[in-house]
Amino acid sequence: MNFDTWFHKQSKIIQIVLLILPLIGWIVDLLVRWSAFLRKNTTVNLVMALVITLLGEFWILTILDAVMIALNNKLFLEE
Repeated sequence: MNFDTWFHKQSKIIQIVLLILPLIGWIVDLLVRWSAFLRKNTTVNLVMALVITLLGEFWILTILDAVMIALNNKLFLEE
């Protein structure tokens, strides 16, 4: 499934809301990161998917992702 493509087709407000909700934000971030890695196979996407997976629901990364979505419509270090 191309969850990252679906996520990026949503409006910025929907994307930000999905990211800042406590547990849902982490799950959405996981799905988007792993989907992007599986589709593009880049090292940066793999590293960020592993970081998000291993750190669990780490608020700083989730807030950083929401800010990056608001500014340039892609997640932090997403290729």
